[in-house]
Amino acid sequence: MTAEDPSTTVGALPDETNATPLTPVVLTRLVWVLWLASLGVLLTHVQTGGSWELSGLLVVDGLTVSMWVVVTFFGGIVHSYSRRYMAGHRRVERFFAGVFAFTLVVMTLVAADHVALFVIAWLAMGLVMAALIGHVEGWPQARAAAALARRYFLASGAVLALGLGVLSWSTGATTVSGVVAAADAVPTGVWLVGAGALLLAAMIQSALVPFHTWLLASMTAPTPASALMHAGFVNAGGVLLLRVAPVVTVHGEFMLLIVVVGAVSALLGKLLKSVQSDVKRTLGCSTVGQMGFMIMQAGLGFFGAALAHLVLHGFYKAHRFLSSGSQVEQTAPKSGSETNALGVAGVAVTLTTALVGGWIFTLLTGKGAKADAGLLLTGLVVLTTMHAARTTAARTTPSAAVRFVAIPLVFLPAIALYAAVYRVVGRVLTGVPVVTAPAELTVVHGLVAVAFLGAYLAIETGLYRHSTRLYVALLNATRPPSTTLLTDREEYDAY
Repeated sequence: MTAEDPSTTVGALPDETNATPLTPVVLTRLVWVLWLASLGVLLTHVQTGGSWELSGLLVVDGLTVSMWVVVTFFGGIVHSYSRRYMAGHRRVERFFAGVFAFTLVVMTLVAADHVALFVIAWLAMGLVMAALIGHVEGWPQARAAAALARRYFLASGAVLALGLGVLSWSTGATTVSGVVAAADAVPTGVWLVGAGALLLAAMIQSALVPFHTWLLASMTAPTPASALMHAGFVNAGGVLLLRVAPVVTVHGEFMLLIVVVGAVSALLGKLLKSVQSDVKRTLGCSTVGQMGFMIMQAGLGFFGAALAHLVLHGFYKAHRFLSSGSQVEQTAPKSGSETNALGVAGVAVTLTTALVGGWIFTLLTGKGAKADAGLLLTGLVVLTTMHAARTTAARTTPSAAVRFVAIPLVFLPAIALYAAVYRVVGRVLTGVPVVTAPAELTVVHGLVAVAFLGAYLAIETGLYRHSTRLYVALLNATRPPSTTLLTDREEYDAY
């Protein structure tokens, strides 16, 4: 029991309309105005195909305007949702100031061209998010989670400064655009330090394994802040790699390293998710896997696909977090299975849907039509579709006939939508250096494909459930520091 005795009375919120702070209202309207303005800039960019610069300080190109639209839209959703969610909280104005500041900082980051401004915005973004994680005053676990996140973000900022610093020193350029333009002339040793530091900064910020602990410890953040974190903040790693694509694509071996780094997180994220019982931590492990897949797409040379994945994942994860409260229920363990055997018809529908989905993706994007890294990307689309379709087909409700008809009607349009977003993003990114640089297939790509296929079979057949040692290892890998853990449900009520 906690020292406090929280009231259990449930009822309507008191009517304090006259005492409602003005800050949430003003900032919510302002962020939606920013979204409308960003949308206007995006349409202008698409029509004219041009970009705008401010004397080596800022650059507004396709990447900038697309991220402005995404960030302000998610910011508007979070602001609007928080007006009800945070109602009555005594620090509501501080919370809204933090969320709005985060939106502005990210908008500055994606437009920053000067090396110093880019690093400062990166650091500021992390510090604001750490403050949101520890927003609840007097909650020891929240303070510990904020301190942990702050250490990770400071480390990320430090290695980013190192990477851009050595590249800037070697090229003599003080802007990010200048650095990437001269990347080919950087000596190999200096380039390796710079590119390695940039990849490390992206890994930390995107919570890739083994830097995922800060994300899983951040569940003390108010749910709207978690939505903003998983829908926007963790995407910074992908944005960074896209911005410095001419640097990381200098050597094909380094791109293979990015593929491996992304693949490890994509696979482990799926396995880590399987041992979770907490709704928000399950979503956190899902984010680890999705960010790994995003980074992996960048390593394959499809930076536009990585940005499309970033946008679609942001929509999905924002919805899942903001609706996470409806997923909480108290249940007892069930001895029976919630799934049925697929049967011949189920296998046929699942396999056909996945193969047709891969064909649609290839037809609309052109990826997988040549013997390059696009084949691996298309293969992963097929596997992902097959897994999702099989999960749907194996459910006990509704009837088999309804499920088998619904599977292609749902998944094939979803793949078409993904391909369409990919093409739109590619058009918006016209003029941004190295949006697409597909690599030639190598043994490493083959091993990654085998690893994904093996993981798919292990999950689909349930083999991974038979190893107690694996279960304990996965559980330990997702356990954040004990100081950030809530061990008693009443601790939620006390704060």
